[in-house]
Amino acid sequence: MVAAGPHRVVVLALDGVLTFELGIPSRIFGSARDESGRPLYEVEICSVDGSPVTTDAGMTLHPASGPAVLGTADTIVIPPTQDVDWLRAGPLPTELSTALAMTRARLVSFCTAAYVLAAAGLLDGRPATTHWSEVADLQQLFPRVQVDPNVLFVDDGDVLTSAGAAAAVDLCLHLVRVDHGSAVANQVARQCVVPPWRDGGQAQFIDRPVPMAAQVSTSATRRWALENLREPLSLQALAAHAHMSLRTFTRKFRDEVGMAPLQWLTLQRIRAAQELLETTDLPIDIVAHHSGFATGNSLRQHLRASLGVSPSTYRRTFSQSRTA
Repeated sequence: MVAAGPHRVVVLALDGVLTFELGIPSRIFGSARDESGRPLYEVEICSVDGSPVTTDAGMTLHPASGPAVLGTADTIVIPPTQDVDWLRAGPLPTELSTALAMTRARLVSFCTAAYVLAAAGLLDGRPATTHWSEVADLQQLFPRVQVDPNVLFVDDGDVLTSAGAAAAVDLCLHLVRVDHGSAVANQVARQCVVPPWRDGGQAQFIDRPVPMAAQVSTSATRRWALENLREPLSLQALAAHAHMSLRTFTRKFRDEVGMAPLQWLTLQRIRAAQELLETTDLPIDIVAHHSGFATGNSLRQHLRASLGVSPSTYRRTFSQSRTA
């Protein structure tokens, strides 16, 4: 979803907005530039009625714009507020529900702002997520929402939801990647000194007993696997590198990353292939070899299963050489 000019992102600040999440769209989208250094996004903050709003930091925010700018947005982002009890108590205020119902923009919620989209009926029958501590409550209040407690964010096309604070950064980088490709998203991540993506999901952040210091991690093996993606890495090879039994390695890996080892490995190979398809003209078979797929056909099957497109279609869509 790339606009003819800079993509307009309107951030809808509700009363009690959390300042950290409020600033994420400006920081991430504002850092995205094309090869000529021109901004790819413009970010504007508004309130529901044009009035000032309070923040969790004890400051009062005076947005430059009122609700009229929502109609000009390509993407509307809703950061969370410090209190969602008013959403649990009843329907949305009329002006808020009307503003959301009338827009055709891509809708994005951070953390507990998923309650806003759910209360507006915009998540009915759709997958979504929120902070892990709120997923049970969100599901109970809005049973028609398909709440996923394990992921950092959910991309359901025109509606996207993220988990806690840092997951909002992950989601914004994902949107930059969708809109303009991995090369731009990676540059934004470097500029902001954050990883281009994080492995796993919320499962790794849910409260659990702290492991004993003597217990080993699978992190070194994950680093080793990333450095050797083109090699035919098996589950046995990964477990052997970690000096663990298959059962112990698989359990620890899933606890730390939130997915099975070979599922994670396939995901890393797909990501490596995506970057090569975007930034090089290498033949598909060579891309497959460099990213660890045995053949070009194997890459085609995995990319189609994961993204719904062939490597050649992905390259035409996201190639670094395309015009913005």
